[in-house]
Amino acid sequence: MYKFLLCTRYLKTRYIALACIISMTLGVATMIVVNSVMAGFTTQMRDRIRGILADVVIETNSYDGADNADLHMALAKQAAGEYFAGMTATVEVYGMLSFEYAGQWITRPITLIGINPEEKAKVGPLVDYLENTTGDIASWNLPVDVMKYRTAMVERQRLLIEDFEDDPESLPLEPPPFDGIEQTSAELEAPPEFGPATTEESTGDAKAENPFLGHKVETAEPVDPAAPLDGRLFIGIGLVSFPYEDQQTGEIKTNMMVRPGDDVKISTVSRGRPPEPIHFPATIVDTFKSGMSEYDSSRVYCNLEYLQKARGMIAPSGERAITSVQIKLKDYDNAPEVVKRLQAVFPPGRYTVRTWEQKQGPLLAAVDVESAILNVLLFLIIAVAGFGILAIFFMIVVEKTRDIGILKSLGASSGGVMSIFLSYGLALGIVGSSVGVGVGLLFVKYINVIEGWLTIITGHKVFDERIYYFPEIPTAVSPAMVFWVALGAITVAVLASILPARRAARLNPVEALRFE
Repeated sequence: MYKFLLCTRYLKTRYIALACIISMTLGVATMIVVNSVMAGFTTQMRDRIRGILADVVIETNSYDGADNADLHMALAKQAAGEYFAGMTATVEVYGMLSFEYAGQWITRPITLIGINPEEKAKVGPLVDYLENTTGDIASWNLPVDVMKYRTAMVERQRLLIEDFEDDPESLPLEPPPFDGIEQTSAELEAPPEFGPATTEESTGDAKAENPFLGHKVETAEPVDPAAPLDGRLFIGIGLVSFPYEDQQTGEIKTNMMVRPGDDVKISTVSRGRPPEPIHFPATIVDTFKSGMSEYDSSRVYCNLEYLQKARGMIAPSGERAITSVQIKLKDYDNAPEVVKRLQAVFPPGRYTVRTWEQKQGPLLAAVDVESAILNVLLFLIIAVAGFGILAIFFMIVVEKTRDIGILKSLGASSGGVMSIFLSYGLALGIVGSSVGVGVGLLFVKYINVIEGWLTIITGHKVFDERIYYFPEIPTAVSPAMVFWVALGAITVAVLASILPARRAARLNPVEALRFE
Protein backbone atom coordinates (compact mmCIF):
# COMPACT_ATOMS: atom_id res chain seq x y z
CA MET A 1 0.00 0.00 0.00
CA TYR A 2 2.85 2.38 0.89
CA LYS A 3 4.19 2.00 -2.66
CA PHE A 4 0.96 3.27 -4.20
CA LEU A 5 0.68 6.15 -1.71
CA LEU A 6 4.24 7.35 -2.31
CA CYS A 7 3.91 7.01 -6.09
CA THR A 8 0.67 9.03 -6.09
CA ARG A 9 2.14 11.69 -3.80
CA TYR A 10 5.20 12.18 -6.00
CA LEU A 11 3.01 12.36 -9.10
CA LYS A 12 0.82 15.10 -7.56
CA THR A 13 3.46 17.21 -5.79
CA ARG A 14 6.51 16.94 -8.04
CA TYR A 15 5.62 19.57 -10.63
CA ILE A 16 8.98 19.09 -12.29
CA ALA A 17 7.52 15.80 -13.54
CA LEU A 18 5.02 17.91 -15.47
CA ALA A 19 7.80 18.74 -17.94
CA CYS A 20 8.25 15.03 -18.62
CA ILE A 21 4.51 14.55 -19.08
CA ILE A 22 4.32 17.45 -21.52
CA SER A 23 7.30 16.11 -23.49
CA MET A 24 5.70 12.68 -23.59
CA THR A 25 2.36 14.19 -24.64
CA LEU A 26 3.90 16.21 -27.48
CA GLY A 27 5.89 13.24 -28.73
CA VAL A 28 2.91 10.90 -28.78
CA ALA A 29 0.56 13.50 -30.33
CA THR A 30 3.08 14.43 -33.01
CA MET A 31 3.67 10.83 -34.00
CA ILE A 32 -0.07 10.14 -34.22
CA VAL A 33 -0.71 13.24 -36.34
CA VAL A 34 2.20 12.65 -38.72
CA ASN A 35 1.44 8.94 -39.13
CA SER A 36 -2.25 9.65 -39.73
CA VAL A 37 -1.51 12.27 -42.38
CA MET A 38 1.11 10.09 -44.06
CA ALA A 39 -1.30 7.14 -43.99
CA GLY A 40 -4.01 9.35 -45.51
CA PHE A 41 -1.72 10.49 -48.31
CA THR A 42 -0.49 6.96 -48.94
CA THR A 43 -3.97 5.41 -48.91
CA GLN A 44 -5.41 7.93 -51.35
CA MET A 45 -2.35 7.71 -53.57
CA ARG A 46 -2.46 3.92 -53.69
CA ASP A 47 -6.22 3.90 -54.34
CA ARG A 48 -5.85 6.36 -57.20
CA ILE A 49 -2.91 4.58 -58.78
CA ARG A 50 -4.71 1.26 -58.54
CA GLY A 51 -7.86 2.83 -60.00
CA ILE A 52 -5.95 4.13 -63.01
CA LEU A 53 -3.98 0.92 -63.53
CA ALA A 54 -5.09 -2.61 -62.62
CA ASP A 55 -4.05 -5.36 -60.21
CA VAL A 56 -1.83 -7.10 -62.77
CA VAL A 57 -0.62 -5.76 -66.12
CA ILE A 58 0.81 -7.74 -69.05
CA GLU A 59 2.80 -5.46 -71.38
CA THR A 60 4.56 -6.12 -74.65
CA ASN A 61 8.15 -4.93 -74.80
CA SER A 62 7.50 -3.27 -78.17
CA TYR A 63 5.05 -0.52 -79.07
CA ASP A 64 4.17 -2.55 -82.14
CA GLY A 65 2.20 -4.72 -79.75
CA ALA A 66 1.15 -8.33 -80.19
CA ASP A 67 -1.28 -9.71 -82.77
CA ASN A 68 -4.55 -11.45 -81.97
CA ALA A 69 -5.90 -9.65 -78.90
CA ASP A 70 -8.58 -12.28 -78.29
CA LEU A 71 -6.01 -15.08 -78.01
CA HIS A 72 -3.89 -13.12 -75.54
CA MET A 73 -6.89 -12.34 -73.35
CA ALA A 74 -8.02 -15.97 -73.42
CA LEU A 75 -4.55 -17.16 -72.34
CA ALA A 76 -4.39 -14.56 -69.57
CA LYS A 77 -7.84 -15.52 -68.27
CA GLN A 78 -6.92 -19.20 -68.29
CA ALA A 79 -3.66 -18.53 -66.42
CA ALA A 80 -5.36 -16.35 -63.77
CA GLY A 81 -7.84 -19.17 -63.21
CA GLU A 82 -10.00 -18.92 -60.12
CA TYR A 83 -8.43 -15.60 -59.14
CA PHE A 84 -9.74 -13.84 -62.27
CA ALA A 85 -12.34 -11.06 -61.84
CA GLY A 86 -12.07 -8.81 -64.91
CA MET A 87 -9.88 -7.93 -67.88
CA THR A 88 -9.38 -5.33 -70.59
CA ALA A 89 -7.00 -4.93 -73.54
CA THR A 90 -5.32 -1.59 -74.26
CA VAL A 91 -2.91 0.07 -76.66
CA GLU A 92 -0.37 2.34 -75.00
CA VAL A 93 2.08 4.56 -76.88
CA TYR A 94 3.77 7.92 -76.44
CA GLY A 95 2.54 10.89 -78.43
CA MET A 96 1.98 14.65 -78.57
CA LEU A 97 -1.12 16.70 -77.85
CA SER A 98 -1.55 20.02 -79.71
CA PHE A 99 -4.18 22.72 -79.42
CA GLU A 100 -4.56 26.45 -79.85
CA TYR A 101 -4.76 28.79 -76.88
CA ALA A 102 -4.56 32.59 -76.82
CA GLY A 103 -3.37 32.73 -80.41
CA GLN A 104 -0.53 30.22 -79.99
CA TRP A 105 -0.07 26.48 -80.40
CA ILE A 106 0.41 24.52 -77.19
CA THR A 107 2.12 21.13 -77.50
CA ARG A 108 2.38 18.64 -74.64
CA PRO A 109 4.01 15.18 -74.47
CA ILE A 110 1.48 12.53 -73.51
CA THR A 111 0.97 8.84 -72.91
CA LEU A 112 -1.78 7.87 -75.34
CA ILE A 113 -3.85 4.89 -74.20
CA GLY A 114 -6.56 3.22 -76.24
CA ILE A 115 -9.31 1.72 -74.09
CA ASN A 116 -12.78 0.26 -74.26
CA PRO A 117 -14.74 2.04 -71.48
CA GLU A 118 -17.05 -0.93 -70.83
CA GLU A 119 -14.09 -3.29 -70.36
CA LYS A 120 -12.04 -0.68 -68.47
CA ALA A 121 -14.84 -0.44 -65.90
CA LYS A 122 -14.19 -4.10 -65.03
CA VAL A 123 -10.62 -3.42 -63.86
CA GLY A 124 -10.76 0.11 -62.43
CA PRO A 125 -13.15 2.96 -61.58
CA LEU A 126 -12.04 5.35 -64.32
CA VAL A 127 -15.57 6.78 -64.48
CA ASP A 128 -15.16 8.10 -60.91
CA TYR A 129 -12.44 10.45 -62.11
CA LEU A 130 -14.33 11.87 -65.11
CA GLU A 131 -15.65 15.33 -64.35
CA ASN A 132 -18.67 15.51 -66.66
CA THR A 133 -19.72 11.86 -66.94
CA THR A 134 -22.50 10.41 -64.82
CA GLY A 135 -23.36 6.75 -64.45
CA ASP A 136 -21.44 3.60 -63.65
CA ILE A 137 -19.68 3.21 -67.00
CA ALA A 138 -17.96 5.83 -69.12
CA SER A 139 -18.94 6.32 -72.75
CA TRP A 140 -17.42 7.89 -75.85
CA ASN A 141 -20.68 9.74 -76.47
CA LEU A 142 -20.58 13.42 -75.54
CA PRO A 143 -22.51 14.27 -72.37
CA VAL A 144 -25.59 16.43 -72.94
CA ASP A 145 -24.03 19.62 -71.57
CA VAL A 146 -20.86 19.07 -73.60
CA MET A 147 -22.88 18.52 -76.78
CA LYS A 148 -24.81 21.75 -76.14
CA TYR A 149 -21.54 23.59 -75.69
CA ARG A 150 -20.09 22.14 -78.91
CA THR A 151 -23.22 22.99 -80.89
CA ALA A 152 -23.15 26.55 -79.56
CA MET A 153 -19.48 26.92 -80.52
CA VAL A 154 -20.13 25.74 -84.07
CA GLU A 155 -23.13 28.03 -84.42
CA ARG A 156 -21.17 30.96 -83.05
CA GLN A 157 -18.39 30.35 -85.51
CA ARG A 158 -20.86 30.09 -88.38
CA LEU A 159 -22.40 33.45 -87.51
CA LEU A 160 -18.99 35.05 -87.21
CA ILE A 161 -17.94 33.77 -90.60
CA GLU A 162 -21.14 35.08 -92.14
CA ASP A 163 -20.68 38.49 -90.52
CA PHE A 164 -17.11 38.83 -91.74
CA GLU A 165 -17.23 36.95 -95.04
CA ASP A 166 -16.71 40.20 -96.96
CA ASP A 167 -13.63 41.01 -94.89
CA PRO A 168 -12.28 37.72 -93.48
CA GLU A 169 -9.04 39.31 -92.23
CA SER A 170 -11.00 41.29 -89.66
CA LEU A 171 -12.43 38.14 -88.08
CA PRO A 172 -11.68 38.54 -84.34
CA LEU A 173 -9.65 35.90 -82.54
CA GLU A 174 -11.85 36.16 -79.44
CA PRO A 175 -15.52 36.57 -80.49
CA PRO A 176 -18.02 37.90 -77.96
CA PRO A 177 -20.12 35.50 -75.84
CA PHE A 178 -22.95 33.80 -77.66
CA ASP A 179 -26.44 33.52 -76.09
CA GLY A 180 -25.12 33.15 -72.56
CA ILE A 181 -22.81 30.21 -73.35
CA GLU A 182 -19.59 30.56 -71.37
CA GLN A 183 -16.76 31.91 -73.52
CA THR A 184 -13.99 29.39 -74.06
CA SER A 185 -10.51 30.72 -73.42
CA ALA A 186 -9.10 28.87 -76.39
CA GLU A 187 -9.00 30.59 -79.79
CA LEU A 188 -12.14 29.44 -81.58
CA GLU A 189 -12.07 27.96 -85.03
CA ALA A 190 -14.25 25.63 -87.05
CA PRO A 191 -13.77 22.08 -85.76
CA PRO A 192 -11.28 20.06 -87.81
CA GLU A 193 -13.13 18.01 -90.36
CA PHE A 194 -12.56 14.33 -90.44
CA GLY A 195 -13.80 11.58 -92.69
CA PRO A 196 -12.38 9.21 -95.28
CA ALA A 197 -8.77 10.34 -95.32
CA THR A 198 -6.38 10.77 -98.21
CA THR A 199 -2.89 12.15 -97.79
CA GLU A 200 -1.73 15.28 -99.50
CA GLU A 201 1.19 13.45 -101.04
CA SER A 202 1.46 9.76 -101.73
CA THR A 203 3.94 7.94 -99.57
CA GLY A 204 3.70 4.48 -101.06
CA ASP A 205 1.99 1.26 -100.11
CA ALA A 206 2.24 1.87 -96.39
CA LYS A 207 0.12 5.01 -96.63
CA ALA A 208 -2.30 3.32 -98.97
CA GLU A 209 -2.96 0.81 -96.17
CA ASN A 210 -2.96 3.44 -93.41
CA PRO A 211 -4.34 6.83 -94.49
CA PHE A 212 -3.27 8.44 -91.20
CA LEU A 213 0.43 8.43 -92.17
CA GLY A 214 2.01 11.72 -93.13
CA HIS A 215 2.06 15.26 -91.81
CA LYS A 216 -1.37 16.39 -93.01
CA VAL A 217 -4.66 14.65 -93.48
CA GLU A 218 -7.32 16.13 -95.74
CA THR A 219 -10.80 15.04 -94.79
CA ALA A 220 -14.26 15.17 -96.29
CA GLU A 221 -16.75 17.56 -94.76
CA PRO A 222 -18.98 15.85 -92.18
CA VAL A 223 -22.72 15.87 -92.62
CA ASP A 224 -23.27 17.57 -89.24
CA PRO A 225 -20.57 20.18 -88.42
CA ALA A 226 -21.40 19.89 -84.70
CA ALA A 227 -21.00 16.11 -84.65
CA PRO A 228 -17.94 14.92 -82.68
CA LEU A 229 -15.03 13.50 -84.64
CA ASP A 230 -14.33 9.78 -84.92
CA GLY A 231 -11.41 10.14 -82.52
CA ARG A 232 -12.67 10.60 -78.94
CA LEU A 233 -10.55 11.47 -75.91
CA PHE A 234 -10.53 11.55 -72.12
CA ILE A 235 -7.80 14.06 -71.28
CA GLY A 236 -6.00 14.55 -67.98
CA ILE A 237 -7.01 17.86 -66.44
CA GLY A 238 -3.39 18.89 -65.93
CA LEU A 239 -2.74 18.84 -69.68
CA VAL A 240 -5.37 21.41 -70.62
CA SER A 241 -5.66 23.63 -67.56
CA PHE A 242 -3.65 25.47 -64.98
CA PRO A 243 -4.56 26.67 -61.46
CA TYR A 244 -4.35 30.31 -60.42
CA GLU A 245 -5.22 32.35 -57.38
CA ASP A 246 -8.06 34.84 -57.62
CA GLN A 247 -6.59 38.16 -56.52
CA GLN A 248 -9.91 39.35 -55.08
CA THR A 249 -11.09 36.28 -53.18
CA GLY A 250 -7.82 34.40 -52.72
CA GLU A 251 -9.49 31.20 -53.93
CA ILE A 252 -7.69 28.72 -56.13
CA LYS A 253 -9.41 28.52 -59.50
CA THR A 254 -8.74 26.54 -62.66
CA ASN A 255 -8.37 28.07 -66.08
CA MET A 256 -9.26 25.70 -68.93
CA MET A 257 -7.28 26.16 -72.13
CA VAL A 258 -9.57 23.72 -73.95
CA ARG A 259 -12.59 21.90 -72.59
CA PRO A 260 -14.86 18.94 -73.36
CA GLY A 261 -16.44 19.48 -76.73
CA ASP A 262 -13.37 21.13 -78.26
CA ASP A 263 -11.15 19.49 -80.87
CA VAL A 264 -7.42 18.90 -80.51
CA LYS A 265 -4.74 17.22 -82.60
CA ILE A 266 -2.88 14.05 -81.65
CA SER A 267 0.51 13.01 -83.02
CA THR A 268 2.10 9.61 -82.46
CA VAL A 269 3.83 6.84 -84.45
CA SER A 270 2.46 4.03 -86.52
CA ARG A 271 3.08 0.36 -86.07
CA GLY A 272 5.82 -1.08 -88.26
CA ARG A 273 9.48 -0.73 -89.14
CA PRO A 274 10.48 1.99 -89.27
CA PRO A 275 7.62 3.72 -87.42
CA GLU A 276 6.03 6.59 -89.33
CA PRO A 277 4.55 9.74 -87.77
CA ILE A 278 0.78 9.90 -87.77
CA HIS A 279 -1.54 12.79 -86.97
CA PHE A 280 -5.26 12.94 -86.43
CA PRO A 281 -7.81 15.34 -84.92
CA ALA A 282 -10.01 14.20 -82.05
CA THR A 283 -12.82 15.53 -79.89
CA ILE A 284 -12.46 15.84 -76.13
CA VAL A 285 -15.35 13.92 -74.58
CA ASP A 286 -14.37 14.57 -70.97
CA THR A 287 -11.49 15.46 -68.67
CA PHE A 288 -10.38 13.30 -65.77
CA LYS A 289 -8.81 14.21 -62.46
CA SER A 290 -7.38 11.27 -60.55
CA GLY A 291 -5.53 13.39 -58.00
CA MET A 292 -2.17 12.00 -59.15
CA SER A 293 -0.40 14.82 -61.00
CA GLU A 294 1.84 12.27 -62.74
CA TYR A 295 -1.23 10.88 -64.52
CA ASP A 296 -3.37 14.00 -64.79
CA SER A 297 -0.59 15.86 -66.59
CA SER A 298 0.43 13.10 -69.00
CA ARG A 299 -2.35 10.59 -69.77
CA VAL A 300 -4.85 10.77 -72.62
CA TYR A 301 -7.36 7.98 -73.20
CA CYS A 302 -8.57 7.35 -76.76
CA ASN A 303 -11.22 5.02 -78.17
CA LEU A 304 -9.38 1.75 -78.72
CA GLU A 305 -10.63 0.78 -82.17
CA TYR A 306 -9.89 4.20 -83.60
CA LEU A 307 -6.34 4.23 -82.22
CA GLN A 308 -5.73 0.72 -83.55
CA LYS A 309 -6.93 1.84 -86.97
CA ALA A 310 -4.80 4.99 -86.86
CA ARG A 311 -1.64 3.03 -85.94
CA GLY A 312 -2.27 0.25 -88.46
CA MET A 313 -2.86 -2.39 -85.80
CA ILE A 314 -5.83 -4.03 -87.55
CA ALA A 315 -4.97 -6.89 -89.91
CA PRO A 316 -6.90 -7.50 -93.15
CA SER A 317 -8.44 -10.53 -91.46
CA GLY A 318 -9.86 -8.27 -88.75
CA GLU A 319 -7.49 -9.38 -85.99
CA ARG A 320 -6.45 -6.51 -83.72
CA ALA A 321 -3.08 -5.96 -82.08
CA ILE A 322 -2.68 -4.72 -78.50
CA THR A 323 0.22 -3.60 -76.31
CA SER A 324 -1.10 -4.59 -72.87
CA VAL A 325 -3.71 -6.57 -70.97
CA GLN A 326 -4.96 -5.33 -67.60
CA ILE A 327 -6.34 -7.87 -65.13
CA LYS A 328 -8.38 -7.39 -61.97
CA LEU A 329 -8.27 -10.10 -59.30
CA LYS A 330 -10.89 -11.20 -56.81
CA ASP A 331 -8.30 -10.97 -54.03
CA TYR A 332 -5.16 -8.89 -54.57
CA ASP A 333 -3.29 -11.02 -52.02
CA ASN A 334 -3.10 -13.70 -54.73
CA ALA A 335 -1.28 -11.34 -57.13
CA PRO A 336 2.20 -12.97 -56.68
CA GLU A 337 0.76 -16.38 -57.61
CA VAL A 338 -1.05 -14.96 -60.64
CA VAL A 339 2.10 -13.14 -61.82
CA LYS A 340 4.03 -16.39 -61.57
CA ARG A 341 1.45 -18.22 -63.66
CA LEU A 342 1.31 -15.46 -66.28
CA GLN A 343 5.10 -15.34 -66.58
CA ALA A 344 5.05 -19.03 -67.44
CA VAL A 345 2.60 -18.35 -70.28
CA PHE A 346 3.98 -15.05 -71.60
CA PRO A 347 7.76 -15.30 -72.23
CA PRO A 348 9.79 -12.48 -70.61
CA GLY A 349 11.62 -11.75 -73.86
CA ARG A 350 8.47 -10.32 -75.40
CA TYR A 351 6.30 -9.50 -72.40
CA THR A 352 6.58 -7.95 -68.96
CA VAL A 353 4.16 -9.10 -66.26
CA ARG A 354 3.92 -6.89 -63.16
CA THR A 355 1.52 -5.87 -60.44
CA TRP A 356 0.56 -2.22 -60.13
CA GLU A 357 2.80 -1.98 -57.05
CA GLN A 358 5.78 -3.25 -59.05
CA LYS A 359 5.05 -0.72 -61.81
CA GLN A 360 5.05 2.06 -59.22
CA GLY A 361 7.77 0.50 -57.06
CA PRO A 362 10.12 3.54 -56.83
CA LEU A 363 7.30 5.89 -55.82
CA LEU A 364 5.84 3.57 -53.18
CA ALA A 365 9.32 2.75 -51.83
CA ALA A 366 10.14 6.45 -51.52
CA VAL A 367 6.95 7.05 -49.50
CA ASP A 368 7.71 4.11 -47.20
CA VAL A 369 11.28 5.29 -46.59
CA GLU A 370 10.07 8.82 -45.87
CA SER A 371 7.52 7.52 -43.36
CA ALA A 372 10.16 5.40 -41.62
CA ILE A 373 12.61 8.30 -41.34
CA LEU A 374 9.91 10.62 -39.97
CA ASN A 375 8.95 8.04 -37.33
CA VAL A 376 12.56 7.68 -36.22
CA LEU A 377 13.02 11.45 -35.95
CA LEU A 378 9.75 12.00 -34.12
CA PHE A 379 10.44 9.17 -31.70
CA LEU A 380 13.45 11.19 -30.55
CA ILE A 381 10.98 13.58 -28.91
CA ILE A 382 9.74 10.74 -26.75
CA ALA A 383 13.36 9.72 -26.10
CA VAL A 384 14.06 13.27 -24.84
CA ALA A 385 11.16 12.87 -22.42
CA GLY A 386 12.69 9.57 -21.31
CA PHE A 387 16.03 11.24 -20.53
CA GLY A 388 14.10 13.88 -18.60
CA ILE A 389 12.53 11.17 -16.47
CA LEU A 390 15.97 9.61 -15.92
CA ALA A 391 17.45 12.92 -14.70
CA ILE A 392 14.48 13.75 -12.45
CA PHE A 393 14.50 10.32 -10.85
CA PHE A 394 18.21 10.54 -10.04
CA MET A 395 17.52 13.91 -8.40
CA ILE A 396 14.72 12.36 -6.36
CA VAL A 397 16.98 9.49 -5.23
CA VAL A 398 19.66 11.94 -4.06
CA GLU A 399 17.12 14.21 -2.37
CA LYS A 400 15.26 11.37 -0.67
CA THR A 401 18.24 9.32 0.46
CA ARG A 402 17.26 9.78 4.15
CA ASP A 403 13.65 8.82 3.47
CA ILE A 404 14.75 5.70 1.59
CA GLY A 405 16.96 4.75 4.54
CA ILE A 406 14.06 5.16 6.95
CA LEU A 407 11.81 3.02 4.75
CA LYS A 408 14.41 0.26 4.64
CA SER A 409 15.04 0.45 8.37
CA LEU A 410 11.31 0.00 8.91
CA GLY A 411 11.35 -3.20 6.87
CA ALA A 412 10.85 -2.09 3.28
CA SER A 413 12.60 -4.48 0.90
CA SER A 414 14.92 -3.46 -1.93
CA GLY A 415 12.34 -4.76 -4.38
CA GLY A 416 9.66 -2.61 -2.76
CA VAL A 417 11.78 0.54 -3.01
CA MET A 418 12.60 -0.25 -6.60
CA SER A 419 8.94 -0.80 -7.45
CA ILE A 420 8.10 2.70 -6.13
CA PHE A 421 10.25 4.34 -8.81
CA LEU A 422 9.21 1.91 -11.52
CA SER A 423 5.56 2.58 -10.70
CA TYR A 424 6.27 6.31 -10.77
CA GLY A 425 7.84 5.99 -14.24
CA LEU A 426 4.91 3.85 -15.40
CA ALA A 427 2.44 6.45 -14.12
CA LEU A 428 4.27 9.25 -15.95
CA GLY A 429 4.23 7.19 -19.15
CA ILE A 430 0.53 6.32 -18.89
CA VAL A 431 -0.54 9.90 -18.14
CA GLY A 432 1.69 11.41 -20.83
CA SER A 433 0.75 8.89 -23.52
CA SER A 434 -2.99 9.06 -22.67
CA VAL A 435 -3.07 12.84 -22.95
CA GLY A 436 -0.93 12.61 -26.11
CA VAL A 437 -3.36 10.15 -27.71
CA GLY A 438 -6.29 12.43 -26.94
CA VAL A 439 -4.54 15.55 -28.24
CA GLY A 440 -3.29 13.74 -31.35
CA LEU A 441 -6.67 12.31 -32.30
CA LEU A 442 -8.35 15.66 -31.68
CA PHE A 443 -5.77 17.40 -33.88
CA VAL A 444 -6.28 14.84 -36.65
CA LYS A 445 -10.06 15.28 -36.51
CA TYR A 446 -9.89 19.06 -36.90
CA ILE A 447 -6.67 19.29 -38.89
CA ASN A 448 -8.28 21.05 -41.84
CA VAL A 449 -9.94 23.60 -39.53
CA ILE A 450 -6.57 24.20 -37.86
CA GLU A 451 -4.97 24.56 -41.29
CA GLY A 452 -7.54 27.25 -42.11
CA TRP A 453 -6.75 29.15 -38.92
CA LEU A 454 -3.01 28.97 -39.57
CA THR A 455 -3.58 30.24 -43.12
CA ILE A 456 -5.52 33.24 -41.77
CA ILE A 457 -2.94 33.97 -39.05
CA THR A 458 0.15 33.63 -41.25
CA GLY A 459 -1.42 34.94 -44.44
CA HIS A 460 0.17 32.03 -46.28
CA LYS A 461 -1.59 28.92 -47.56
CA VAL A 462 -0.26 26.08 -45.41
CA PHE A 463 -1.74 23.29 -47.53
CA ASP A 464 -1.68 24.48 -51.13
CA GLU A 465 -3.93 22.41 -53.44
CA ARG A 466 -1.78 23.43 -56.42
CA ILE A 467 1.15 21.54 -54.87
CA TYR A 468 -0.45 18.57 -53.12
CA TYR A 469 -3.37 17.99 -55.53
CA PHE A 470 -5.80 17.29 -52.69
CA PRO A 471 -8.71 19.60 -51.81
CA GLU A 472 -8.01 19.01 -48.11
CA ILE A 473 -5.48 17.26 -45.92
CA PRO A 474 -6.22 13.50 -46.05
CA THR A 475 -5.94 11.49 -42.86
CA ALA A 476 -6.33 7.84 -41.89
CA VAL A 477 -6.08 6.80 -38.25
CA SER A 478 -4.93 3.26 -37.58
CA PRO A 479 -5.88 1.88 -34.14
CA ALA A 480 -2.85 -0.40 -34.26
CA MET A 481 -0.55 2.59 -34.88
CA VAL A 482 -2.07 4.51 -31.96
CA PHE A 483 -1.65 1.50 -29.68
CA TRP A 484 2.00 0.92 -30.56
CA VAL A 485 2.90 4.61 -30.25
CA ALA A 486 1.31 4.80 -26.79
CA LEU A 487 2.92 1.51 -25.74
CA GLY A 488 6.31 2.72 -26.98
CA ALA A 489 6.02 5.91 -24.94
CA ILE A 490 5.09 3.98 -21.78
CA THR A 491 7.98 1.57 -22.35
CA VAL A 492 10.45 4.47 -22.70
CA ALA A 493 9.20 5.96 -19.43
CA VAL A 494 9.60 2.66 -17.57
CA LEU A 495 13.05 1.97 -19.03
CA ALA A 496 14.21 5.47 -18.06
CA SER A 497 13.25 4.79 -14.43
CA ILE A 498 15.16 1.50 -14.10
CA LEU A 499 18.62 2.92 -13.33
CA PRO A 500 17.44 5.36 -10.61
CA ALA A 501 15.23 2.63 -9.15
CA ARG A 502 18.17 0.20 -8.93
CA ARG A 503 20.31 2.86 -7.26
CA ALA A 504 17.61 3.53 -4.67
CA ALA A 505 17.13 -0.20 -4.04
CA ARG A 506 20.85 -0.70 -3.41
CA LEU A 507 21.08 1.98 -0.71
CA ASN A 508 22.14 0.61 2.69
CA PRO A 509 19.87 2.02 5.43
CA VAL A 510 22.82 2.53 7.80
CA GLU A 511 24.85 4.39 5.19
CA ALA A 512 21.79 6.40 4.16
CA LEU A 513 21.18 7.58 7.77
CA ARG A 514 24.79 7.97 8.95
CA PHE A 515 25.16 11.61 7.94
CA GLU A 516 21.55 12.65 8.46
